[in-house]
Amino acid sequence: MRKVYLFGMIIGLMLVGGSTLLTESVFAASPQQATNQSLTAGQAPDILIQPVQGPSVTKQLEGRAKSTWPWYITRAAGMVAAVSLVFLMLSGIGFITGATFRFLEPLTAWATHKAIAYVFGASLAVHGIALLFDKFVPFNVAQILLPFLSSYRKVTIAGHHVGSLYVALGVIAFYFVLAIIISSIVWIDKKPHTWKLFHFLAYLTMIFVFFHALYLGTDLSHGILRVIWIIFGITVAIAILYRLRRWGRA
Repeated sequence: MRKVYLFGMIIGLMLVGGSTLLTESVFAASPQQATNQSLTAGQAPDILIQPVQGPSVTKQLEGRAKSTWPWYITRAAGMVAAVSLVFLMLSGIGFITGATFRFLEPLTAWATHKAIAYVFGASLAVHGIALLFDKFVPFNVAQILLPFLSSYRKVTIAGHHVGSLYVALGVIAFYFVLAIIISSIVWIDKKPHTWKLFHFLAYLTMIFVFFHALYLGTDLSHGILRVIWIIFGITVAIAILYRLRRWGRA
């Protein structure tokens, strides 16, 4: 009985040793299987790391920031100018209709109107100057100061090419703003009637800026911001019509 038991143990050890040798030979023949074996045994496989040629991620981000900052400044300044113009128009019309004085006292309302005008003028200047440094939408001084010289996003209406119409609207609106500012400095006290006539250019300015931003503004091309801008335009249009109707009766 003991001999049979001893013989069985010897046979079992031989089988276990043979299976181990067989397994090692198989893994030695297959690198992938050898890797799996080492992972199963809790040993970390050898990892080969090769350096990537070229600038680092930090350098790439720095280079992109240097090349794109004018584009972001142009967009931000344009948005500030557009929104401030809306509130400038509404507060100015509110002086005539009396709606502004429902929310602010006369002196506070006038000071607020002037502050919004300063913000609008400054953001408008930054918007135009930043375009000179923009590498994505290149503009030169002549294209910024003279309408229809730019070739950016040319427009075709009823089969007729009208050039970069929406850029031209922005340029013309800029000169309207200059006329309003100069008349306010020179004639607001000396020739109030002439000053008021020049101030009516603000209505055309709003119309031109509305379409300029609607069709050229990157942030207003779609989505909720475009809807908000259209709502702003409709609100100012209603206020302008109400103001013109009141002026006609007078």
